[in-house]
Amino acid sequence: MIWPPPSNPLEGDVVRLEPLQADHRDGLARASADASIWTWMDRRIPDEEGSFERWFEARLDASSRGAEWCFATISLATETPIGSSSYLTARPEHDGLEIGWTWLTPSAWRTGANLEAKLLMLDNAFAELGCMRVEFKTDSRNDRSRAALEGIGATFEGIFHKHMLVPGVGVRHSAYYSITDGQWPGLRDSLLARIRSTDDSRPTATA
Repeated sequence: MIWPPPSNPLEGDVVRLEPLQADHRDGLARASADASIWTWMDRRIPDEEGSFERWFEARLDASSRGAEWCFATISLATETPIGSSSYLTARPEHDGLEIGWTWLTPSAWRTGANLEAKLLMLDNAFAELGCMRVEFKTDSRNDRSRAALEGIGATFEGIFHKHMLVPGVGVRHSAYYSITDGQWPGLRDSLLARIRSTDDSRPTATA
């Protein structure tokens, strides 16, 4: 498995994932302003002064050290940041990693942005980085996230009870999901079909 990943963007038809840089800070700060984004991750953002900056600096630092690999999610329609997602918990000796710290500004929900971002990151993980396993975890109460993971075909592996303490949330029981290299080709075809269907149904004019 290749780690850290090459410093190149991952581009689709809806979004481009750019490796996180300092100049993404202001755009991501604007995109992160809705508190509903952080319900299950860190409820201090955006209400507590300095909380977003601490989150951003932590992702930037972890990426620079190769402990994580964070992307800014850029809308191709507007060329502005609309969210972020990261490769985490890399285990090069075991050809595995996690996709997490994923969020989108609410205006980008149900636009195909999350679906395409997952496709880009998964395809890169399996085809380019050489992973045999990609895992996901989310708060067991986060129905939106769990539905999205099940929607892309990730396998539910169980609940890790009292897994962590989340700021402003408290004790979290984490639901674990995974996709393996053997599953990916069929899931990739399904995701591509869903994305094309979303593209076909999306209005061509902007409001």
